[in-house]
Amino acid sequence: MELKTDFPLKALNTFHVEADAATYVRFDSVDEIVDYLRRHGNDGHRRLILGGGSNLLFVDDFDGIVLHPRLKGIDLIEASQRHVWIRAMAGEDWDDLVAHAVSNGWAGIENLSLIPGSVGASVVQNIGAYGVEVKGVIDRVEAVSIHNRERVSISPDECRFGYRSSNFKNLWAGRFIITAVVFKLNRKLDFVLDYPGVKVAVEAIGPVTLGHVRQGIVSIRQSKIPDPALIGNAGSFFKNPVIDGDGLSGLLKLNPDLPYYPHGRDHYKLAAGWLIERCGWKGRLMGKAAVHHQQALVLVNLGGATGREILELSEKVSGAVHRRFGIELDREVLVVP
Repeated sequence: MELKTDFPLKALNTFHVEADAATYVRFDSVDEIVDYLRRHGNDGHRRLILGGGSNLLFVDDFDGIVLHPRLKGIDLIEASQRHVWIRAMAGEDWDDLVAHAVSNGWAGIENLSLIPGSVGASVVQNIGAYGVEVKGVIDRVEAVSIHNRERVSISPDECRFGYRSSNFKNLWAGRFIITAVVFKLNRKLDFVLDYPGVKVAVEAIGPVTLGHVRQGIVSIRQSKIPDPALIGNAGSFFKNPVIDGDGLSGLLKLNPDLPYYPHGRDHYKLAAGWLIERCGWKGRLMGKAAVHHQQALVLVNLGGATGREILELSEKVSGAVHRRFGIELDREVLVVP
């Protein structure tokens, strides 16, 4: 365990914005988490549980305690003819887990290749891409309750996963520290290729194999989304909005080329990037923050932007979309005030 005060967080958030934590605690084992919470769990301080730092935006210094589980390890714990169960510790890099699964011939998360962040954070956000969401392969979530300092095992039903959401993000925010996730992956290869552009990208590489699906997804993401190691960003800043059939009909009358996708009964998902681009914001700069020139869903730090500047840019963008289309854009990114 490592405990530091006035700790810089720039290297721990993919926007690379300057912010300090009043107190920072890094954990390398579950026992360290339990021991720390038993000694300090009821101290009344504001807390933030940090994963890979890829889905948050600091707009100021954090005046509380940042808890950072850096638990490592990936283990095969059970296998059958059709499935494998693997436990990945919360601090593992998400894409490292995907690469590990693909190299072992285990399917189910290959469409989620190259998503930045940690394994633990993938659960909080219910990450998804190219027709797949992580909720579909989660067997259980292991965590420590901050309230009673006990280890718990939580089922997917209890997590109440939704579109880029879960109880960990909403109802349970700040109540649990996720320590590991058990995934149920497939030995039988059944690929999801019907998302626009995926099949073409995969077949351009060669026959449809697990490895080629991963390569195809990686190539798509690299063509659209900047590498956060080079340009500060958190991937998609906004969620794709979901509207009902009546709302869609009204929009199509004025925008017949509006792209949309079925999303449950009489509901449809719109492409937020398309809406932003139609409002003229793709590629636009505001100070040292910008809307990315290749993917309008992505806001970037061109170097030296503050979190507040990026937040103000996001508000300008969402305001423009609302004025033109009457659509509210919700943030995927957690803004930390």
